[in-house]
Parts: sequence; structure tokens; C-alpha cells
Amino acid sequence: MLCPTTCAELAAALREASSRRQTITVAGHNTKRLMAGPIEPSDVTISTTGLNRILQYEPRDLTISVEAGLPYAGLTRALAENRQTIPLDPGFAGEATIGGVIAANISGPRRRLHGTARDMVIGMKFVTLEGKTVETGGMVVKNVAGLDMAKMMIGSFGTLAAIAVINFRLQPIPPQTRTFVLEFQTVRDAMEARDAIHKGVLQPAALDVVKQNGKYRLLIQAGGNAAVLERYARELKTAEAFEGEDEERLWTGIREFTPAFLNANPEGAVVRISCALSEVGNVMEALPPTALARAGTGVCYGYFENWRDAPGHGVIEYAPDEARRQVDLWPGEPSDFAIMKRVKHMFDPQSLLNRRRMYGRL
Repeated sequence: MLCPTTCAELAAALREASSRRQTITVAGHNTKRLMAGPIEPSDVTISTTGLNRILQYEPRDLTISVEAGLPYAGLTRALAENRQTIPLDPGFAGEATIGGVIAANISGPRRRLHGTARDMVIGMKFVTLEGKTVETGGMVVKNVAGLDMAKMMIGSFGTLAAIAVINFRLQPIPPQTRTFVLEFQTVRDAMEARDAIHKGVLQPAALDVVKQNGKYRLLIQAGGNAAVLERYARELKTAEAFEGEDEERLWTGIREFTPAFLNANPEGAVVRISCALSEVGNVMEALPPTALARAGTGVCYGYFENWRDAPGHGVIEYAPDEARRQVDLWPGEPSDFAIMKRVKHMFDPQSLLNRRRMYGRL
């Protein structure tokens, strides 16, 4: 186990291992070890947890540059002092590193309003197997130079290079927030309520549907000044409202829904299905008794207590090691898979780095 504390040390470790044609695993705290493809045995393991500093923070410009091993929770606390945030809302937030969150391209409830990592990352520094440090983008929100290189690293699960530094565009925390919860007996009623909100003038940060215990709960998080929140209250007068610590606990439960499920179901699997907004209801109805939808973006998650019951469509996002070595985690072949293979060969022609982590394919 190697734990570099500088970008130069990370580059030296990668260069040394690849020159000897040793297989390499790069990871942070490994909170997402059950996600995507299996973690294959390797000759060398490199931890990014020693790269854990805030390098540059410009609150007035809403930008920050951090090392990849910085825990997401620590970063969130530092930003909160200036009422700013990176609204990715990942699971395993207490231990996950920001580099791992970006490498896995995780996003949560506030994706509807703020987008994904590709909308928040404005620059990056990563290290190739040759030990070369590549810088893309910068610390300016409108800077677009080199962003495509950074976007290739987002969601690559460390199969191309090792992320060392990430620059983010920040978002201000609203003056106040309030969450409204509506409960329904049928998915049709839940979708009708979702549609009314989605097509209206209100623009909530999060719009999630939870299927559990035979019922559907629609969660709407609003942010703004007192007048904005009162407008929501009038529009959603039959909803139960949550504020303060109660609201925080509610969304922590949603954010950590997957980790809690996996902890309670060691043989369980989480399947992700992306669909049009008009199909969210049908997908949720077809999923098992426990399911969750980002109802404003069309990303649905089904929770199967035994991975053998998971359907053959959709991406198996989390599953035990046994399952991830046996089943096709990513059914069908994406139209751009040939390009993905060429990019992998360009960065890692000997397939040494994080082998098969891209859903068992790369």
C-alpha cells in the first residue's frame, strides 16, 4: 500500500509500477467498493487519502481547488462556513473522498437543480501511468479550455488515470430551506403531483419519489427567502413540512438510502434505470417494493434483497463481489463503447490500472 502525500509522489508511484508492468489499484477510502465492476487483485495499491488539502479557495468567486483525497464531509463543513456548497449529495458521505465521488460520477437529490459533477468541475489535475501530470481547465467559472479531458475522468472509476486535484464551481446555500412531503397510495397519483410541480413556476432543488411499505412519498425541497417558502406552503398546503434538524435528518436518510440498504442486505443489489420523465411512474411500478426515483431527472433505483432477482435490464450499480464477477452489470453495449475502448488503450495500453472497474468491461 502506497500513500503519496504530493502530486509528485503520486506520479512517481504510477511511473514506477507501470515501468515494471505491475497491475495497479488506485482508490480513496474505498467506500464504493461494491459499486460498478469488481476490484481485481493487483500488484500495487495506491491510496489517495494522503492528498487531502484545500489548495485554493476563493469564496467571492465561488471557486475552490482541492486534492482528491479530501473527505467530502470535511469539504462540506469548510464550505458551510461561507454558506457555500458542492451539491453532489453522495452516499457514504461521512467517509467518501471527493476524488472517489467524482471518479464514480455520483449525484444525489439536488441533481435536478444543479446538475452532476460535469456541471460543477471547472478544472482538474490528473496523473497518467507514465507519471505525467496533466492540467485541464482552471479556476475561472467561464474557462472552457481543456474541460473535455476532465470530463473523461469523471465517471471513469480510475481506469484512465489518477485524479489528483479538482477545481469546482460552488453554489450558495439558500437563506432558508423547507421540505414538503406528500404521501400517495398509487404511483399514478404521485406522478400527477410531480407533473404539477414540474410544470409550474416553482423550481425545487430536489424532487424525489420513495416507494416503500406499499406507499409512495413525494419529497420536494424548496430553497429561498421567506416569501418563496410561503408560496410553496400555499401551493402544497396538504403536505407535511420539515425544517431545520428534521429536514436534515430526512435528506440524510435519502442520501444514505443505498448504504443503509446494502448494510442490511449483504446479498442485495441496486439497479439503476434511466428513463424519460414520462416513464418514471411505469419504471417505479415495475421495480421491487423498495425503490427510489430522482423524479425530476428520470433516474430510478430498484433495491433487490438478493442480487439473483435483479432484472437483466438496467445497470447493476451495487452488488456483492460474487455477483459482480458473474453477471453482466451493464446490459447491452453502449453506442460509444468502441470509443471508450480506444480511450482506455490510449491512456492504459497494457490494462494495468483499476482493471474491470468500469462495470466489468474496462
